[in-house]
Amino acid sequence: MQLHKTDRARAELKPGTRTLGQRERTLLLMADGSRSAQDFGSLFDGLGEQLALRLLREGFLAGHPGQPQQKTATPATLPPHAAVQPHDATGSEGVQIIKLGADTFEGKRSLATTRMFLFDICERMFARRSPLLAESYREGLRLAKDRASMLAVAREMMREIEKIAGSERADSISERLAMLLPVESAQQKLMTQAV
Repeated sequence: MQLHKTDRARAELKPGTRTLGQRERTLLLMADGSRSAQDFGSLFDGLGEQLALRLLREGFLAGHPGQPQQKTATPATLPPHAAVQPHDATGSEGVQIIKLGADTFEGKRSLATTRMFLFDICERMFARRSPLLAESYREGLRLAKDRASMLAVAREMMREIEKIAGSERADSISERLAMLLPVESAQQKLMTQAV
């Protein structure tokens, strides 16, 4: 069952509305109709699936059977201020151009793209304000060799961004992060659980 946001979730994600914690809100942002509760299993130190099921019970998420029609983001799954450009001229499958505000991201969903985005956010948000903290995040990202460890660093960054720039900015960055992360395959999930 593929999970997607309900009207209750969309209301929760609007600026100025905040009844859930950062983890719950991050999971809501990632629920774009292309992932099941099991796909969230490796998030939040293995508590992602339980959290997704709780949000499903509480009416923030709803499910629909079957596989998603598209793997790339569509205008319906993006925030209102985002726009998706058509695939590149070569027709590369999975390549997308997402424009959010002043930022444009081009490429496939991948951990490498996600890592580069996090390095960029680290430079923008912390390099001048707190060089030691920026170096700590850079080192964490360099050492993150898998999805779970990279997301752990991202969560720390989001908490700090929320403190210094507010929840709206942290939520906006979390939305972008969710669009860049690859959908975790069943094989990757099994390998993660085996370790």
